[in-house]
Amino acid sequence: MTKPSIPKGTRDFGQLEMARRNYIFDTIRSVFSLYGFQQIETPAMENIGTLMGKYGEEGDKLLFRIQNSGEKAALAPEKGLRYDLTVPFARYVVQHREEISFPFKRFQIQPVWRADRPQKGRYREFYQCDVDVIGSDSLLGELELIQIVEEVYRRLGINVCLHINNRKILAGIAEVIGAPDKIIDITVAIDKLDKIGVDAVNNELLERGLSDEQVAKLQPILNLSGSTADKLTALRTILASSEIGLKGVAEMEEIFNLTDAVGLTAERSNSGAVQQRSGLTIELDLCLARGLNYYTGAIFEVKALDAQIGSITGGGRYDNLTGIFGLPNVSGVGISFGADRIYDVLTELNLFPQELQSSTRVLFATFGQDELRYALRWAKELRANGIAVEVYPEPAKMKKQMGYANDKNIPFVAIVGGDEMAQNKVMLKNMTTGEQQLVSLDEIINEKIRK
Repeated sequence: MTKPSIPKGTRDFGQLEMARRNYIFDTIRSVFSLYGFQQIETPAMENIGTLMGKYGEEGDKLLFRIQNSGEKAALAPEKGLRYDLTVPFARYVVQHREEISFPFKRFQIQPVWRADRPQKGRYREFYQCDVDVIGSDSLLGELELIQIVEEVYRRLGINVCLHINNRKILAGIAEVIGAPDKIIDITVAIDKLDKIGVDAVNNELLERGLSDEQVAKLQPILNLSGSTADKLTALRTILASSEIGLKGVAEMEEIFNLTDAVGLTAERSNSGAVQQRSGLTIELDLCLARGLNYYTGAIFEVKALDAQIGSITGGGRYDNLTGIFGLPNVSGVGISFGADRIYDVLTELNLFPQELQSSTRVLFATFGQDELRYALRWAKELRANGIAVEVYPEPAKMKKQMGYANDKNIPFVAIVGGDEMAQNKVMLKNMTTGEQQLVSLDEIINEKIRK
């Protein structure tokens, strides 16, 4: 007999896990809706041509290919599980462009798959919560995404640092060190800086064809220190000969001006970080590259300050992602919240609300069939008033019924016996304090078991 198991990098989710995951999804969904974004969904599988070449050479290696899709191979294109939600979104926009209005503000909360090596915080199947606006060049898109990050993590109680950079700045850096054709090699390498360290990054740059002189010129740029304003001033001098680099600097200055205007950047420290009252820190990070090839402007990455885990949110501006599907010159910007990593952070920091342990507020425990029918009538009335109720399915021993309530973390048990029925009441037990009180139906509805 085969021992039951699941593929590495995937997980089962029980009742408590699902309650907690839905808490995350509901929080994120409510913030997305608050900013006027509407939900869509796309299929789990896409034609492989839709996915290939959009994520860089390393991303392409992580695509899950579908070997048999139930069609004749000669007649059907090869398929793969989606790697992210952004490329399918771009395909969706082009395919449905006659049905949508621009700028188009959408969000998706769906699973994605990557053939990665499983480890803590990294899974082969995981959920992303994406929010994008496409069809506008305005940097107000970037501002709204930063505001969404602040609101989501404030509601979840997680202190985070939002790292921000601009791919135009990185392109400018590649120009001024004399390696404009190596921009992809540079971004792929320096995006690993916090994981493998500067020496390993430099070695990789050399392996990718940069000269010793070019790598040497890169070091002081990546090690710029001081406030955000100081870094941007220094970059204007460093990138004076690069038109695209200066455009990136101007975009960053405008984004910081916008965050100032809405009160997100109340105070700037000497380290270059910007502390906001709710626990959001914004930092200009010139080592942030994000390896995905389709980014062309601002790029974001969010990390939890109080937990040792990788990025929990990331994204950026893309100017022509729809062009590969036949709709050129449509700019968009978006970010993705990694629900599984957010779950791990909330678990590590013990930030999930206690009431998520059970949706049921009261369990009816009975001694006989007459009491059971009595409990069913009460349960119907309580549910009609929006109170989650369970009735133990048989008049078992009271210890067994109480054990069931404890196992499910049900906060109240309504005990029904002959004496209670004679008074048209129940004995309500608070499972936390042990207190018991004879109460009427109206008392329960009005206050006794409300959260």
